[in-house]
Amino acid sequence: MVPWRNPLTDEQQKDWRKIIVKSKSGSSIQCMAAKPFTTSAKATIVLGHPMGKEAKGYFLKNGYTDLLRSNSYNVILFDINGFGESTHGNFSYHQDIITVSKKAKEIFPELPLGYHGISLGGQMATIAFTYDDHQIDFAIIESAATTLDDYWINFPAAYKALQVLNFILPKYKAKIKMVERIKEAKKINSILYIYSEKDELTPVEMGKRFLQNTIVPANLFTVKNAEHAQIMKSEHREEYQNKILHYFNEAVEAAGETIKQ
Repeated sequence: MVPWRNPLTDEQQKDWRKIIVKSKSGSSIQCMAAKPFTTSAKATIVLGHPMGKEAKGYFLKNGYTDLLRSNSYNVILFDINGFGESTHGNFSYHQDIITVSKKAKEIFPELPLGYHGISLGGQMATIAFTYDDHQIDFAIIESAATTLDDYWINFPAAYKALQVLNFILPKYKAKIKMVERIKEAKKINSILYIYSEKDELTPVEMGKRFLQNTIVPANLFTVKNAEHAQIMKSEHREEYQNKILHYFNEAVEAAGETIKQ
């Protein structure tokens, strides 16, 4: 744990509204919300960060927020409990996502709500989708592990600790087995999975397993050469950005057609 630093200048920070919400994880979740650079918004996108000290700053530093705001999207960032500016809660990180989705819908009630979660922020969203009170209409799940064991086996000390927890809390292990829980997804209209063929922590095979188990319309998009959670910094950056926008634009259009019906 290190103090979180906002990568934005003082002038840039004026665009962002700070919000604090209380999660069922026991944490006070720190959020930031901004409207588009354009005159109106067509939808709201919540961004769920990967593990790391950058927390919600990951999206600010890597251009995600500018990309979305330039294309008429409201953006909401948040720190998962125990990361960034959010206080410590418990391991029910999916409750943080649900809480933020409800707040996003409260702030922008008339607009469709999308989600883009990467690694930690993606895998925990697959569990959030199984709860009736989540508010997410469509989502990108990127570089997400199928189970905690599948991810942490790459880190021997942490994996041993996880096995102890699995023994002590077998019911909780089943509750957070992402690749199985996605079969219970509710209310969400579509999902786009994104993976890199070079990613050794969450290989493309994980995306294929998620896709096979997903009960709503879903697709898998892959790139050849990017490290884990680093596609935005790779040679595939432009193709990746275009895919994100294409998916969100189509999902918003589909949401509009559903409302008309």
